[in-house]
Amino acid sequence: MPRDFDLSFEFFPPKSLDASFRLWAAVETLQVFSPDFMSITYGAGGSTRDLTCSAAGVIAKNYGVPVAGHLTCVNASTDETLSVARAYAAKGIRRIVALRGDGTGPNGQFSPHADGFAGSVDLIAALKSLGDFDITVAAYPNRHPDAGSDTADVDHLKAKFDAGADRAITQFFFESEDFLRFRDKCAAAGIHQPIVPGVLPIENWAKARKFAKGCAIPIPSWLEEGFRHAKAADTERLFATALCTELCDDLLREGVTGLHFYTLNDPTLSADVCRALGRTPRHLALQATA
Repeated sequence: MPRDFDLSFEFFPPKSLDASFRLWAAVETLQVFSPDFMSITYGAGGSTRDLTCSAAGVIAKNYGVPVAGHLTCVNASTDETLSVARAYAAKGIRRIVALRGDGTGPNGQFSPHADGFAGSVDLIAALKSLGDFDITVAAYPNRHPDAGSDTADVDHLKAKFDAGADRAITQFFFESEDFLRFRDKCAAAGIHQPIVPGVLPIENWAKARKFAKGCAIPIPSWLEEGFRHAKAADTERLFATALCTELCDDLLREGVTGLHFYTLNDPTLSADVCRALGRTPRHLALQATA
């Protein structure tokens, strides 16, 4: 039975010709699932600003899929940051994923630009006053490394919604309970806007593990053990697909209405999971109704 849920995919901008081919192949593969939008990330310190804007424009123009461009306030003045928002708008892109961004100081420490935004809350308020942007922000089911207390992540998310954000997408997590507990805390704090779980299909466990450690995301012992056994049995791909499908299925059963996939520009596992969840590719859906 087909399941009705919102769907979005995230990509990063290409830095080489080969990377460009991989990105467009990934977009081609996943656009058949009729996503609500696709997003393009912003490199560390705003390093891919022009590439991000260009890639977002190509998708918006050629694929008929709504696009969300990422925007951070790292290493940029307010004028420079808002000029990117205006460039998105000029390409017909009204969705923005507004983020503070990772710092470029020692240990990833964030320091505001002398003429820039102090953080994501100020950026959101400025975008809301600038134009009719649909604004998505980040949320953290597991404690953000910069959080000063156990309640800081929920408090900060509420401040972002109060500033004008329309929805949040979470950092990835490995257990559905992490998201569900966070959702309950947000509801108790008076947050009623959509909070979409961010899902990371594990194409490569070593890379995913390193990524998780860098983001201070807890890694369950059963997951470590599972991938160890899967590697020994040469079934890592099967295990990863089943794992991600089960996570998404658990979330949907708990009332989640949307899923956001961090594809890392590799579409295959995301596509397999979407099919397993009953999301019919557009060309097959058209054949079924013909």
